[in-house]
Parts: sequence; structure tokens; C-alpha cells
Amino acid sequence: MIAVITGDIVNSRELPSLWIEILKEALSALPKENTKWEIFRGDSFQIELPSQQALLTSVYIKACIKTIKGADVRLSIGLGTKAKIATTKVTEASGEAYVNSGEGFDGLKSNKVNLVVKSPSAEFDEDMNLYFKLALIAMDSWSPIASEVVKQTIENQNENQDKIAKISGRSQSSISEALKRAHFSEIMELEKKYRLLVDKVFEQWKSY
Repeated sequence: MIAVITGDIVNSRELPSLWIEILKEALSALPKENTKWEIFRGDSFQIELPSQQALLTSVYIKACIKTIKGADVRLSIGLGTKAKIATTKVTEASGEAYVNSGEGFDGLKSNKVNLVVKSPSAEFDEDMNLYFKLALIAMDSWSPIASEVVKQTIENQNENQDKIAKISGRSQSSISEALKRAHFSEIMELEKKYRLLVDKVFEQWKSY
């Protein structure tokens, strides 16, 4: 089972043009192993990656984009299988994960949310999408400063706040306060829960 993230930049035409460079930098910073990405139609993109990494990757991309004032991103995580076809392009690939990601993305606007997941398990989807809605109350309100601190914290997961403060040029107390305002610890608890539940979905999927 793999994950496919389909996303686009909200109101990209109204944003400073630097959003495209920030998006490219964010995608280029993702782990190279088992991860492929492609930007298409100007402001849309798709990422194929291991299912365990999908939520943290989504949080990271959102943080990167929201370092621009007024910017945001819509993201749909699709979980499932991948069809065995001869292509190296993400946008030409197919399979259950791609279908689920596309269907989830198509429903983002009507459901008025910026993050959704669709998998082979309806129970998983129902629970996780409720968790996502609650997490988005915080994430959709991230300021550019809070987003920058979240971005740097994810990029330096093994470092303490003192080291992150040095990297960012801020004080340790300001790092701590920004992460608190962003509800970062709670979002990382959700990320851990996501990984746990994805494992259960994978085990159920293997049993069929």
C-alpha cells in the first residue's frame, strides 16, 4: 500500500510569484527514497510516497506554503495499491491510491476543508477525517511566523529548541511560544496516531 498526495495552491493567482519556488523547495526537501513528485497545471502537484509519511509530509507542505501571508494549500491523501504500468511520471501512474487521492481532492471544495484522506477502509476515513477537521482549526490559522517555525522544526526533528532557535535566528522562548500557538505538539500526536492506524489498515488490506 502506498500514498498519493494530490494538492493545489489556494488562489495562487492572487499570491506573490515566489510561492512556486517555495513549493519546489518543499517538494525537493522530501526524502528521496520511494518518493516521486510532479507539478502540473501551474499550481497543482502530486506526490507518490510511503503511506506512513503522508500526513507529516502534508503538514510540512502546508507549513512551507503558509510562510507566505495569505497563502494556503489543499491536500488529499489517497491510500491503496498502485497499478503496474511502465511509467516514471507520477501524473501518468494509476491504481487505487491515485483514484482515492483524486476522488478525495474533488470533494475538498464542497466539503470546505483543506485536508482529507481516502483509503480502502471507510472506518479509517471517517475517524481520521474528523481528526483532520479538528487539526485544521489550528493549521488553517497559522501565521507566517508560526508556519516558518513549524517548517524548521519538522526539518530538524532530531534537534532541540535551542538548536532550532539558532537556525532560525530567534530566541528559544519565541520558538516555544510559536509552536504552542500552532498546537504543534497536538498535531504531532495526531501524526503518530495516523501512523498507528495506517498500519492497521495495511494489515486488514493484506488479509483480503
